[in-house]
Amino acid sequence: MFFRQLSTKESSLSYFFGCGTKGRSMAVDVVAGDEEWFIAEALKAGVSIDYVVDTHVHADHYSGGRKLAEMTGAPYCLHELDRGIVGFDFEPLADGRILDLGNVEVEVLHTPGHTPDSICLLVTDRRRGGDPWFVLTGDTLFVGSIGRPDLLGKEREMAGQLHHSIHSRLLSLAPETEIFPGHQAGSVCGAGLSGKPSSTIGFEKRWNPGLAMGRKEFIEHLLGKIPPRPAEMSRIVAANISK
Repeated sequence: MFFRQLSTKESSLSYFFGCGTKGRSMAVDVVAGDEEWFIAEALKAGVSIDYVVDTHVHADHYSGGRKLAEMTGAPYCLHELDRGIVGFDFEPLADGRILDLGNVEVEVLHTPGHTPDSICLLVTDRRRGGDPWFVLTGDTLFVGSIGRPDLLGKEREMAGQLHHSIHSRLLSLAPETEIFPGHQAGSVCGAGLSGKPSSTIGFEKRWNPGLAMGRKEFIEHLLGKIPPRPAEMSRIVAANISK
């Protein structure tokens, strides 16, 4: 298995990984302007790009996912809830779907809360073993922080969904499971993000302040620490959902 993490603008983190043996790969949360980087990395690794996935419709940066998919012939993937919201065709991802990357297996976890369509990607390298190795947590769970719940204007409802998603889908994973989030320090997608671009479930359980709270306390904690909205948010979202 190979794995690349790309730190890009707006303190975003993008990912490129897959199976070098079988020549298959996936690009996740591509930022506009970085498409050629993924193509170059695929060439160096000797793999095709088989899926391009956005973990949700982004509000803080322009997505390069659709463009990369068009450039490579790969399907562009979003959660199935985005049917009827976006103005273009995409491959819908349902909770529990398994994406095959040769010796690498990726399970889709629907984790609403930051947005209704948010997903995490649970990754297993079958040559390493049968247990998941790491999870890409998008804007659901960060290192030292949690995704903001207010972008749709239903912050209390969405914060409750975030609590359920994190506790039912992520904290049930083995403590040694690595996490790779969609942002690091400097992003407006959460408050108090660490500059460290990875962690583990066990470390976050111990040190992430929101994870030890009950549902009510968790909601008040999130609502009390909402950062300013992303600059040009309406324009960015419109571009990311338009034809």
